[in-house]
Amino acid sequence: MFHHKPIIGIAGGIGSGKSFIARLFGELGCSVVDSDAAVREVYTQPAVLQTIQNWWPGVVNSAGTLDRKAVASRVFNNSAERQKLEALVHPLVDQVRIRQMDRDLTQIQSLKAFIWDTPLLFETGLYRQCDALVFIDTPLEIRVKRVAERGWDQAELARRENLQWPLDKKRSLCNDVIVNFGNEADARGQVGQVLSRILARTSKDPESF
Repeated sequence: MFHHKPIIGIAGGIGSGKSFIARLFGELGCSVVDSDAAVREVYTQPAVLQTIQNWWPGVVNSAGTLDRKAVASRVFNNSAERQKLEALVHPLVDQVRIRQMDRDLTQIQSLKAFIWDTPLLFETGLYRQCDALVFIDTPLEIRVKRVAERGWDQAELARRENLQWPLDKKRSLCNDVIVNFGNEADARGQVGQVLSRILARTSKDPESF
């Protein structure tokens, strides 16, 4: 489908700055595929809204907008409900992702790669579709400060990360690491180097993707 353009998955802990790093890749000629944006698009589809409202009355307001916090509260500690929601949403998110990649492949001149900014890249199995995986290594104290802006403390950060794959496991599966201290100039330099390495690797082995 997109066999002549590598797919690069971005991984890291909560608050590591994955979207920030993805944006820097985008500045270098990559197409950034934002799964959160795709989910928001899916949540505007009338059939999806109706299905979720039938499951959990009250989570769609009178204006027809989904209360994502209300949905999250229902699925966060309930694996059966979470899996039901994922079975509905994930295939539709895949469709949004494919449409964007199709469009960007024709519209972005000299497109270098696709960047998948997906919070649950490993947990959903999407990492298997990537040609390269980049781990964003950000010190815990920085991540704690960032998630505080969401109203979370360190205990809440740990609770949420315990529901995901361990960071060491994610890092061990990644080809490259970017250390993100929040310095944009430094991060931009690392992103450029990593992208060059990935493009060099994939160009030498085009059949790998």
